[in-house]
Amino acid sequence: MLLLVGLGNPGSKYAGNRHNIGFLAVDSIVRRHGFGAWRKRFQGETSEGTLAGERILALKPLTYMNESGRAVGEAMRFYNLTPDDVVVLHDEIDLPPAKVRVKTGGGSAGNNGIRSIDAHIGNGYHRVRLGVGKLDVKGMAHIHVLGDFSKADKLWLEPLIDTLADNADLLAKRDFATFQNRVHLTLNPEPEKPKPGKKETD
Repeated sequence: MLLLVGLGNPGSKYAGNRHNIGFLAVDSIVRRHGFGAWRKRFQGETSEGTLAGERILALKPLTYMNESGRAVGEAMRFYNLTPDDVVVLHDEIDLPPAKVRVKTGGGSAGNNGIRSIDAHIGNGYHRVRLGVGKLDVKGMAHIHVLGDFSKADKLWLEPLIDTLADNADLLAKRDFATFQNRVHLTLNPEPEKPKPGKKETD
């Protein structure tokens, strides 16, 4: 079983925030792959489904970002899972918009949701870091992530969310390198090489 966690803050006030890209990603996966209806459990909302033949529990903590670990820890203990069975999708200001990187373990990089999860289950789980960029002004990270996506952001956000859902089966297979590469190539297709033309003859 895989616990697929999207991070964000609950409520309409925060729905369009950059901080909520994890919620958006998990919502898209649940819709695309026909998971069951959302229901409240484990201090969050959960939806169950299957990806690549593996049972998936999608979880959106409703504890607010800073206490995300409470919900993740409760769900993990209920199903007797290990950190290796947990994949967390979250915003990352140290990556440019639409850039995706997957890593296992490591520090929180200032993300309070990740810091909370580390405190509750350790840091041996997998993180799908979703780039939202940052402002070139010191001390503005908090304002940036709690700001809404702009109209210009939608140009990269919607293709990114769709691409994550299209390739979610690779997360279930724990094939993170292929997942990261597939997302990158879909969003940044290599230009077609011109076909060699026929040489003219007299």
